[in-house]
Amino acid sequence: MSALIDALSSLPEILASLGGGAFGAAFGPLPAFVFTGFMVIAGEASVLAGGDGFITSQVAFGPAFSPAVSFAGGVAATAYAAKKGYMEGFESDYHQAKNIAQALGTKPDVLVVGAVFGLIGWWMQVAFDTLALPYDPIAMGVVLSAIFHRLILGYSIIGKVRGSNVLDMSPFEREERRTSADGGEKMVDPVASETPEGGDAITSEQEAGAAATGRLAVEPWLPHQYEWGHVATLGAFAGILGGWIAIATGSPFLAFGISAASLLFLNLGIEKVPVTHHITLPAGTAALAVMAGGDAVIAGVGQSGALLVAIVFGVICALFGELFQRVFYAHGDTHVDPPAAAIVFGTFLVALMYFAGIFPDASWVPTL
Repeated sequence: MSALIDALSSLPEILASLGGGAFGAAFGPLPAFVFTGFMVIAGEASVLAGGDGFITSQVAFGPAFSPAVSFAGGVAATAYAAKKGYMEGFESDYHQAKNIAQALGTKPDVLVVGAVFGLIGWWMQVAFDTLALPYDPIAMGVVLSAIFHRLILGYSIIGKVRGSNVLDMSPFEREERRTSADGGEKMVDPVASETPEGGDAITSEQEAGAAATGRLAVEPWLPHQYEWGHVATLGAFAGILGGWIAIATGSPFLAFGISAASLLFLNLGIEKVPVTHHITLPAGTAALAVMAGGDAVIAGVGQSGALLVAIVFGVICALFGELFQRVFYAHGDTHVDPPAAAIVFGTFLVALMYFAGIFPDASWVPTL
């Protein structure tokens, strides 16, 4: 316990995480995450060149730029900015609190919210890592930070389900729109029968026109990446890439960095760019785990066997991310990160396979 207290009370790291959270707010969550991806690439390249991994561990995943700090802080700041009405000028079919590609600028209150949630994310990451809990501590920090900002800022945890069930995306496919946001914040006026004081009655045509400009009834995390078959196929092929990069370099993180950096194109507005970091990281981790020697059920396998395991993990994590987004993202008002949830699940599954004697090693995943 003393080690945990010491880790949580490090003043330099506290200050760095405050700066990192504010950075994520100022530049926007997605740009901050892309920045992390480039730093991971640089850090892992330095390791391959004989370096010590300092850039990856202390910069990319450290107190200033860890996704649990800069990305999660930026997400919370975006939710706050939308709540305050600061983002009303940005057009979107989704709630503005989900607009994680948007830089938020220099409003002091927004930066403070980002800074505070950056510190919260860092404390969670440190606690999970110090206690050696069997999952990715950074990804869990991202997930829990998002749940916390919904609770603290007054957003619903799941939101109002408008399809036949929580997994139903058909209202999106039919382009159905809602007339008010969860929590009662009006987007358009749904009442056609009322007559404004001193004015004419609102017609049904005017109401229909107003409804057409409201938020989509169901908002899938990625409009081009939500169909089960498409997601599973992407999981298989991205799993191969994540597995192969890990096998070829010995790094479970390089493919993650490449996947994260590739989101620059999505941030620039290029449509249909897939999101894959929640696939490549667990896939590469699992591939390295089964290549280790030992007495486990699957141990010391060659490249072909490791790639098959990577494919399985890629598909599982891709599908879990989709399941998570249908429950926690599509009906709510703010961004709760499906990739982070999938990484938590995938890394926990690697640890579980290790504990069960199926894998000989857990790679980098913490184990008690």
